Amino acid sequence: MDRKNIEVNPLLGTYGKYIKKINDALEAELGLYSESEFIKPLKYSLEGGKRIRPIILVLAAESVGKVDDNTYSAACAVEFLHTESVIHDDIIDDETLRRQKDPFHIKYGYNAAILTGDFVLGLILNISSRLDNPRITKDLSTTAMLMSEGEMIEGMLESSEDVTFDDYLKVIGYKTSTAFEVAARLGAILGGGTEEQIEVLTEYGKNIGIAYQIKDDLLDWKNEDKLFNLLIKKSNDPRVVFDKMEEMLKEYSEKAKVSLRKIQDNDAKLNLEQLIKFTMLRGSA
Repeated sequence: MDRKNIEVNPLLGTYGKYIKKINDALEAELGLYSESEFIKPLKYSLEGGKRIRPIILVLAAESVGKVDDNTYSAACAVEFLHTESVIHDDIIDDETLRRQKDPFHIKYGYNAAILTGDFVLGLILNISSRLDNPRITKDLSTTAMLMSEGEMIEGMLESSEDVTFDDYLKVIGYKTSTAFEVAARLGAILGGGTEEQIEVLTEYGKNIGIAYQIKDDLLDWKNEDKLFNLLIKKSNDPRVVFDKMEEMLKEYSEKAKVSLRKIQDNDAKLNLEQLIKFTMLRGSA
């Protein structure tokens, strides 16, 4: 079975208490719209998520200051943004399985999938209005636009015979890394971090997000829909491509670790460092 459809969340052991609070916050957010036709489909789409992005947000806030209800509301916004992207990505990639179950568009149909994505953006706007911080609103909106931009660029590159590693990094930087980046950034802002702390945690999010996607692609390299697969096809020696990917994985994982050096030692920082281990291939140092 495809690795990404394994049900057990590998983060539960270390981050279970955070995941429970995040899930409770998500349930509370959806409870505000209990009469909506979208609630049952949304609960379906949220089932089985690792919650790594909201975990990063909460830990970033905790590493520099305080965690409160606003922190968990923002964590929900980040998870909703990820959920919306998954719903639409599965349509674009014509996925037939997600987390050991039918993808959203197969379960509920294409029209419902598109409309649910629109509804989720409304949820995010609602949360942002309650947080009443224009900086957070701008960061969330910019992230949503960059994620869409990455999807568009990837679609254009799929018909190109001249895909480079720079193209690959740009796409995963937009599609995946920006969501990790905004999670760490919003956490630092809401936690009351200094400008320096906000920037170094933003850098952490960016780097761990890139490493996370590189690992994902290495484990799923046979997937024809992966941009990484195009790099392999155009190469005279695929091993060179794999070596380059593994080199980049180590590079960005190390960058994520270095980014945290300016954060004072505490349990939350340690937990952020522990997350980097989940970007490494088995057997890597």
